[in-house]
Amino acid sequence: MLSKKTKYAIRALIALGENYGREPMNILSISQQEKIPKKFLEQILLEMRNAGFLFSKKGAGGGYSLLKDPKDINLVQVMRLTGGPIAQLPCVSLNFYQKCEECKEEETCGIRDTFMSVRDATLKILTETTIADLIIKEKDLSRHPNI
Repeated sequence: MLSKKTKYAIRALIALGENYGREPMNILSISQQEKIPKKFLEQILLEMRNAGFLFSKKGAGGGYSLLKDPKDINLVQVMRLTGGPIAQLPCVSLNFYQKCEECKEEETCGIRDTFMSVRDATLKILTETTIADLIIKEKDLSRHPNI
């Protein structure tokens, strides 16, 4: 399940992606547009700025802008920054691996093997899905909401 932090980070990146190439967006605008608590959004944007996703400009006309094209930011990058592991079990995580205490042998564990396949399929989808893809998808869905 996505954490609120990850979901809010993706929502903020979509808003900034829709504004890509224009003036920076201020935090209040993003907060109101995306219905994200302002204080929480400030923390998320700062973390994404420190990770190289965003540029911030202070003062009048200031705010946040994407440093990269929305086509170059995929969901795996965002999820790993804001939410930790993508895998549903610690024993199949690529970046947050932990041995399962109840597991007798990893090599013969059917649960682990199944969830490795789930992890791989999830990673493929999330790696191939960019912020630009979500922007396009939302526009398409708003035109045809019952599809």
